[in-house]
Amino acid sequence: MVTAQFQPKPLTLRFSVFEVNFAKRELFKHGTRLKIQNQPFEILCLLLERQGEVVSREEFRERLWPKNTFVEYEDSLNTAVRKLRAVLLDSSDQPRYIATIAGQGYRFIAPVEPASLPADAGTGATDNETELTKIATEHVRPEVAIARSATRAWAIPALGLAVLLTGLSVWFVWSRRPSASKAATGKLMLAVLPFQNLTGDPGQEYFSDGLTEEMISQLGRLDPHYLGVIARTSVMHYKNTQTPLDQIGRELGVQYVIEGSIRRDAHDVRVTAQLIPTKDQAPIWARQYDREPKGVLALQGEIAQEIADEIQLTLGDHNSAAASKPTASPQNYEAYDQYLKGQYFLNKRTAVDIRHAIAHFDEAIAKDANYARAYAGLADSYALMGGYTGRPPNEFMPQARTAALRALQLDDSLAEAHTALALIVQNYDWDWQTAEKEFRRAIELNPNYATAHHWYAEHLMWRGRFDEALQESERARQLDPLSLIIAADNGAILHFSRQYDRAIQKWHSVLEMDPDFSRAHLIRAAYVEKGMFVEGLADTERMRPVTPVPAYWSWRAYIYGRSGQIARSRHALDELRRSIRNQPVDAISVAWAYLGVGDNDQALAWFEKAYAQHSTELTSLKVNPGYDPLRGDPRFQDLLKRVGLAN
Repeated sequence: MVTAQFQPKPLTLRFSVFEVNFAKRELFKHGTRLKIQNQPFEILCLLLERQGEVVSREEFRERLWPKNTFVEYEDSLNTAVRKLRAVLLDSSDQPRYIATIAGQGYRFIAPVEPASLPADAGTGATDNETELTKIATEHVRPEVAIARSATRAWAIPALGLAVLLTGLSVWFVWSRRPSASKAATGKLMLAVLPFQNLTGDPGQEYFSDGLTEEMISQLGRLDPHYLGVIARTSVMHYKNTQTPLDQIGRELGVQYVIEGSIRRDAHDVRVTAQLIPTKDQAPIWARQYDREPKGVLALQGEIAQEIADEIQLTLGDHNSAAASKPTASPQNYEAYDQYLKGQYFLNKRTAVDIRHAIAHFDEAIAKDANYARAYAGLADSYALMGGYTGRPPNEFMPQARTAALRALQLDDSLAEAHTALALIVQNYDWDWQTAEKEFRRAIELNPNYATAHHWYAEHLMWRGRFDEALQESERARQLDPLSLIIAADNGAILHFSRQYDRAIQKWHSVLEMDPDFSRAHLIRAAYVEKGMFVEGLADTERMRPVTPVPAYWSWRAYIYGRSGQIARSRHALDELRRSIRNQPVDAISVAWAYLGVGDNDQALAWFEKAYAQHSTELTSLKVNPGYDPLRGDPRFQDLLKRVGLAN
């Protein structure tokens, strides 16, 4: 609840060449509005209220930092005063406005008099905007009293939503003004920057990263047809960096960012958050919260609904947000803790880390058997495991399917679960109709879920619908502009549509950012189709240290064969056979090698083994140019039909 405090009368005051409009919370110099952050402005308000008197540091603390928030306010106050002096071009040594009273506080020493500013001076504000600003003043004053309650302790996702509840409704209305700039998508674009881990414990990174992901997920459901929210992959590029906000705005294509931090110990969690426009970087609102890190987490869904209701009030009839069902919350804090750890390891995308993720998702489910998002995370982990281990997918896909179906049984509105199921039925069952239905349903539920657009683009690519695939890939890129996998798979679309030069260019751009990014090394396939065999062989050699042994020899056999070096191709094939004697392997790797040596019969025999394994690589049968030598063979056409790609 907002605590009413000082409201200066009259509403505007003048000192020297400066004027302060308290109702609109604006500072002018010679009639020009200045940029000033929230805390420096509040300090100025208090100093003007007590003009000529000493305002103690304790009084500033009570005004700016409520008693039930714990902030190193000495340093924070010093920093805020320095910022205020910078705006006023004042000096601590020879002050004209703000004098430091050693050991006590500060005093405003310049003469102050009432002033009269037009309601829209310097802003071009409409009557509606003026009224909105008055509402915003009530929402964003930092002296909000925040009561701690053991019986209604919120979990971290609820904290993030509470932060947004107090400010986003005002921001949504303000941002919808005709003057508000939007991205080329027609949406307002927002990025939740990685929450800073201020615990001093690197082991708590999963916790701050988890809150970042939670905020992205919840914000993505607010009004997805108007508000675009950048995906986690892209924002994590700015973790532990000092990148200027205007640069972030350009690189991500966003107009606003949310910044925040977390401190955590055994008894308390402290969350700070602020909403900042990237253009002028003057925070629209800021909050600090303290909560117990345990309690009733079911409040998350309730708070999400409160946000939707608040937005409905501000948006009137235009309200896609209220139709978005909030994600069900876990009933157990430990379950949520394990879920965050699972997401942390899953996002690392290595075989070892995915195994860790599975263990944590399993533990989350053990703590809360009805936690749908934990099941969805488990489904993603199992669905991706085969690709990162090189083992046959039938070792993991049944578990993936079970987890995805359970997630949907618990919460049919979960876009992540629909996306996971779509990938499973596409790659393992080759059920293209169901996969498309599930992808489209996921996008309908959460248009801001970049992974759904990304995987749906790949789905369209496998079916030869390249124009649609490129459009969907662009939607994914807009939501996750720095994602290497989205960019690399865009290159794959270009390659499979026989645009080899463009594919090479795209993959080059990815490799410039990360030379070891494995998916972009599909560039070797485009090199082969262009007859650039030396470059293709060099690429396989460059990646040898991190490539599974069978895959390395498979590519060597294929490229040597395509270049006409049959003896070397057969040598590589022999090495491949030796490498798989005592380990299971995706059969498509061996089929690929036989294609290189020109033994189509053996290639087709290994394709049949890949079919028995439900190899995910068979999804490319229709579009992969490497399979062109087999397309006239009835056996290949029959396989194409069985995989559902004949038409």
